[in-house]
Amino acid sequence: MADRYLSFAGTAPGRFLTRRLGLPRPAPLRRWSPERPELDGGLLHLTAGASGLGLGLGLAPVLARTGPGTGGAADRPAAVVLDASGVRDVEGLAEVHAALHPVVRSVAASGRIVVLGAPLDAADHHRAAAQQALEGFTRSLGKEIGRGRTVNLVRLTDASAAESTLRFLLSPKSAYVSGQVIEVGDQEVTAPDDWNRPLAGRTALVTGAARGIGEAVAETLAREGAEVVVLDVPQAEQDARRVAERLGGTALPLDITAADAGARIADALPGGLDVLVHNAGITRDRRLANMPAERWGPVLEVNLASVLRTTDALLAAGTLKRGGRIVATASIAGIAGNAGQTNYGASKAGITGLVRALAPRALAEHGVTVNAVAPGFIETRMTAAVPLLIREAGRRMNSLAQGGLPVDVAETTAWLAHPASAAVNGQVVRVCGQSLLGA
Repeated sequence: MADRYLSFAGTAPGRFLTRRLGLPRPAPLRRWSPERPELDGGLLHLTAGASGLGLGLGLAPVLARTGPGTGGAADRPAAVVLDASGVRDVEGLAEVHAALHPVVRSVAASGRIVVLGAPLDAADHHRAAAQQALEGFTRSLGKEIGRGRTVNLVRLTDASAAESTLRFLLSPKSAYVSGQVIEVGDQEVTAPDDWNRPLAGRTALVTGAARGIGEAVAETLAREGAEVVVLDVPQAEQDARRVAERLGGTALPLDITAADAGARIADALPGGLDVLVHNAGITRDRRLANMPAERWGPVLEVNLASVLRTTDALLAAGTLKRGGRIVATASIAGIAGNAGQTNYGASKAGITGLVRALAPRALAEHGVTVNAVAPGFIETRMTAAVPLLIREAGRRMNSLAQGGLPVDVAETTAWLAHPASAAVNGQVVRVCGQSLLGA
């Protein structure tokens, strides 16, 4: 369903009324397209604090490879990267203000600000306090900057390990990702032969991929070069085959809740699997006092239990190759909660627990990373059926004042599935336009 308010707010009368009445003023977001794959404008690289981690030497060549295009006005950068990894105390935080204060207004519409910080150091509480302060700074700036611009914080020690992350955050692909804190480890990373098709030669399986967000994920992974397996329930086999045929992949009609689902996936993929995307999910909303077990059980079974069983089976069977990626789907409902969704919120919070506990072990034992995306209000057929006032609240209650699109979840999933994202592990990344609900 079209967002008529977004369209109206972009007209001259709409701009006048929203300004006079203090209403949300959403800006159309610049998303990736083959014709315009990069942001228009230059990249401004700033530094705050002492050069404590030595990012300066390794960061410049990475930014030279990952930055936006060269179009646009020279005095309106498309992106700003502030290296604050050397900030060690409150005095260093003053340099953060001094660096961004003069330039923040000049960032182009749909531009990007990325703050680089250091991992928190428990041995130095002054430094830890200063680095944690960057999180509050980043989230607050994201809520005030407007005009479709985003602000994110990346904690890292090695700039080269963060190249795939910086490419994502400094591109139109991250249009609906803002106010996020992403930690990048120091794992060895190998750059792909072709950054435009990083998944070439890799096999990706997406559950619930016959329609909606799952279909968008399958499309995006195929665009990135993957051979996609479109898995959905037998009742959706016709749609799954239609999607698979269009993408040059294969369809796998299968009930993911079946006890032997993992074994059947392994049998269907004798050559192994590089990317596993757990997207399948259902809702059965009702307040707890009115929720019978028949509405609780299926949601937990599809959204959480099947993910646990299938993941365990595919790891144990060795179907997921070393260097593989698992990307699960959490939700803002699992972070902030949602009335009428105790079952759904529990299932999606469970995904977060799975990611945080399994990620270090899966990497150590199997060479596989485990991450999750947590969508907020995404424009789908399901949200189109939500009552008008609730739908409008969902759209406006984020820093970008609009709903996201399935492709926003898909682009984030593709970044986490990237072979050069080996140093991104155990992360739950919200794709919610920086929802005003939750942390």
